[in-house]
Amino acid sequence: MRPLFIRRARQLVTLAGSSAAPLVREKMNDLQIIENGSVWIERGVIIAVGPDDELAHRFADRISEADVIDARGKTVTPGLIDPHTHLVYAGSREHEWTMRLRGATYMEIMNAGGGIHATTKATREASEEMLYEESKRRLDLFLLHGVTTVEAKSGYGLSFEGEIKQLEVAKRLHDTHPVDVVSTFLGAHAVPPEWKDDRDGYIRLIMEVMIPEVSRRGLAEFNDVFCERGVFTPDEARRILEAGKAHGLTPKIHADEIEPYGGAELAAEVGAISADHLLRASDEGLRRMAERGVIGVLLPGTAFFLMTQAADARRLIDNGVPVALATDCNPGSSPTVSLPLVMSLACLHMRMTPAEALAAATINAAHAIGRSHVIGSLEPGKKADLAIFNAANYMQIMYYYGVNHTEMVIKDGKIVVNEGKVCI
Repeated sequence: MRPLFIRRARQLVTLAGSSAAPLVREKMNDLQIIENGSVWIERGVIIAVGPDDELAHRFADRISEADVIDARGKTVTPGLIDPHTHLVYAGSREHEWTMRLRGATYMEIMNAGGGIHATTKATREASEEMLYEESKRRLDLFLLHGVTTVEAKSGYGLSFEGEIKQLEVAKRLHDTHPVDVVSTFLGAHAVPPEWKDDRDGYIRLIMEVMIPEVSRRGLAEFNDVFCERGVFTPDEARRILEAGKAHGLTPKIHADEIEPYGGAELAAEVGAISADHLLRASDEGLRRMAERGVIGVLLPGTAFFLMTQAADARRLIDNGVPVALATDCNPGSSPTVSLPLVMSLACLHMRMTPAEALAAATINAAHAIGRSHVIGSLEPGKKADLAIFNAANYMQIMYYYGVNHTEMVIKDGKIVVNEGKVCI
């Protein structure tokens, strides 16, 4: 494998020095940009980062053996990281869109047999091969938008067989696709209809059967719960998350999306790596999250699509909560794979600066999935995951919203997207 030398980027956004702890408060605006910057890569690993003249001098006797990419006029960033997706599912729910446009709420649609339950039915009925092919197409689209790592939740099986099938597909995608797939078990996404008269029985199934088997097979790193009124209570969520911890699964939590429900407080209590959504989190919950270093993963695309007020990112940042951004890619409330669009929405609807949005979609997102030591910034020793944008500066990536500026993506030191096409 020949060395790769990316040269003369108009802006090389490194985010260096933030691997040990996520960026908070004003530090989220410090992107560590190198003008006319270059990167030397060998065997899939970043060897050197710096001004072009310095690297050209350092590697002068080896440039002839390298593949050289001229990034003049372009912006180079770490590969984008999406720390909250529901990547693996079958079917589509655009028919529910009309219901929502006519005023039906998320919970009303779900209680009428739509929402999560509709996708559960389609996912259960899909063969593993069908599920793999459908999800692979989505993963290709993530890659085309500059994303090199995604977190993927189960939660559309809601049975032992269905949850295992989803996680097996996610593992196969990780093994066969350039994008790294980090798996989360979300058996507690909803109580399936067949268990509606015995919700505690379903919770026992999650705790006593699903979690131990997911752990035994090594199918997930994280354990998530949808903690919301009408779904799982804080006490039920605590029991499920503690059961996961006992089997080596790190807690995550869908928290305070629809109303203040103690989800942020619970995230701090159980030592969750992240609490996601947080549209209605209490001041006390945010204070506790900041104290414990729990990442707040915000999902402005979901609020946008559901036509609700987005999370108050300024309140989180000002309270010292480390903030990450994610698409929440799913068939009902955020059917998008465009993390750059989500970054634009974070600026427009959550009052984040472009610098904060980019930090939230790279290094802080890496912290939200326990990967900050290997990805999320451009530093020697880290994986060579990079995105090259046809933009004169990082702000243009978000300013020209709804446009995919991704020109090239490099994953593990290999070019996997070139001129807007997947080449794997």
